[in-house]
Amino acid sequence: MQLFNSRDKKFRSPTGAVPFETTIHLRIVLPRDLKCSSAVAVIKDDKFGDSNVSGMFWCGMVGDDHEQWECDVKVEHIGLYWYHFGLDTCYGRRYIMKGFGGEGYLSLSENEPRFQLLCYDKDFTTPDWMPGGIMYQIFPDRFCNSGEPKEGIYPDKKMQPEWDVIPDWKPNEHGIITNSDFFGGDLRGITQKLPYLHELGVTCIYLNPIFEAYSNHRYDTGDYEKIDPVLGNEEDFRELCSEAKKLGIHIINDGVFSHTGSDSKYFNRENRYPGNGAYNSKESPYYTWFKFIEWPNIYNSWWGFNTLPEVEELSSSFDEYINGENGIIRKWMRAGNSGWRLDVADELPDDFIEHIREAVKTEDSNALLLGEVWEDASNKESYGSRRRFLYGKELDSVMNYPFRDAILGFLDCGDGREMLEIVLNVLENYPRPVIRCLMNLLGTHDTERVLTLLAGERQNGRGREWQAVTSLTPEQREYGLKRMRIASGILYTLPGLPCIYYGDEVGMEGYRDPFNRATFPWGKEDKDLQQWYIGLGQMRHACSCLTDGELVEFGSGGRTMGYIRRDDKEMLLCVFNADHKEIRFSMPKGFEGGKTFMETVMEGNELIIPANGCAFVLADIPEEPEPAAEETAPEENTVVDTEEKDEAVSQQETADNTETV
Repeated sequence: MQLFNSRDKKFRSPTGAVPFETTIHLRIVLPRDLKCSSAVAVIKDDKFGDSNVSGMFWCGMVGDDHEQWECDVKVEHIGLYWYHFGLDTCYGRRYIMKGFGGEGYLSLSENEPRFQLLCYDKDFTTPDWMPGGIMYQIFPDRFCNSGEPKEGIYPDKKMQPEWDVIPDWKPNEHGIITNSDFFGGDLRGITQKLPYLHELGVTCIYLNPIFEAYSNHRYDTGDYEKIDPVLGNEEDFRELCSEAKKLGIHIINDGVFSHTGSDSKYFNRENRYPGNGAYNSKESPYYTWFKFIEWPNIYNSWWGFNTLPEVEELSSSFDEYINGENGIIRKWMRAGNSGWRLDVADELPDDFIEHIREAVKTEDSNALLLGEVWEDASNKESYGSRRRFLYGKELDSVMNYPFRDAILGFLDCGDGREMLEIVLNVLENYPRPVIRCLMNLLGTHDTERVLTLLAGERQNGRGREWQAVTSLTPEQREYGLKRMRIASGILYTLPGLPCIYYGDEVGMEGYRDPFNRATFPWGKEDKDLQQWYIGLGQMRHACSCLTDGELVEFGSGGRTMGYIRRDDKEMLLCVFNADHKEIRFSMPKGFEGGKTFMETVMEGNELIIPANGCAFVLADIPEEPEPAAEETAPEENTVVDTEEKDEAVSQQETADNTETV
């Protein structure tokens, strides 16, 4: 019998992160032979380090040999907490600490993993157009060239003469990688392809940087106020946003505010812009934006790249320029975008992110603010402090790299149950409003193409020369395409919303930058994989439980991952077989005769799942029969596995049993 499980409402109600002022009911079940004389819940404030203790009440027997102790607690303020239980037993002091699956275990020491509790702003809301949707990430230069002539382009930008050649990867005569070759992908090209994206089921497009810059990646911003001429102009952007919204598609921009380019009007080291940048004069209006160690040549730069001088985000001048009434955030929202993705959010000060949120939400309360965070954002530490990303005053949600780790880890010989544990930890730690808007991904412009990762030879530190000439063999590609179906099937059915990195849906390959940023292969798509993605989109939009339903683990272990998504109307069984042999999976009760998706094979009460395959079965939630009038209530000390019983126990607690921590 379990001592405690933080994910089970029988032991903790409500589970997960909670809004501020929520009363949390805690219950532990102890073996009678411990002879426990007292039990306490110990809750530690992560910010202040204080630990407060709530006494627990003995609440009767569970069967013949176990007893239950309970209490209600509240926390004092919004923030992160850690908790465990202390017991006085006939064997001395013992503790219940956190183990696998959220289960508690008995320990001699309290210096072991504790359970996490995040308390967030009770008024925290996130955009209502995100849940249930599908995101699509576009590297603008490489998606689609409209054929329109380009004007006002830097003379030293190289325009590639053909669309389907490998991006430049060799350093120049000075040994420098300049990222200065362009293929002419533009905003009008994206507008032309909106019907294609609509067919995929896309509801949100995330654009890598589109503002004027020297490089093709544009993370070295030259002018936040202008669209890069290679991409078009502001009118093209407005048209893209307008036409996209007609199809129910929202556009979000990449906000790169931790650094600019050295070749920018703000720094102007290369003297490309008229007027003085910070590099040119201490009297420059931009001088306070940068941290000079020895002006002008020694300054703080992003990860040591001197072409990317770091910005002092809390400089009042820079803050106003970005977040003010007529600042950059609001300018492009007024032009039609629906929010922002913050580059390297963990390198931006919390106060600055709060100011961005204020600007975004003042302009449009239903707009999105998404952050790039590679780890668990609920307890992330950076630059010596715990971050406040998810407390309700900063980000709406984050790029969900932990889910990517779980999916790819499962396909790379990981145990299904262990990989799903990564997912369940995130779901336990994050606020519900954040989970609804999670950007789940398999690949981005910062990672290898997922097809290459799934089936190709590992890079193992080999350089660009090797990467440039290495691609999948026909056998590797066939195998990889099977694995892509599993990976995308998981991606599309986990809480949050899936994000397709442009071209993944048609089988693009490539190692790291720049090979993961090749041009979209229009006319050479893998049609079978493309249809698979279209089918996943149709399934996603057809199942309400994929919008905001809970996830329940079912049947995971070894080379199988299984779970059920469910809401109050329906439930979707999802099973993934990463083994090299067929499996037969017995369906849980209620799914007999359910609706199948994506080539799922059902034989009686079994699913036949081929090697490297997956299955999806949708069923309605059965209506519960009305209880008979003569039905008697259970005996007082009988534990009933229902939410109603838990709520009744909680309501019976006296006011004295509620303590503020």
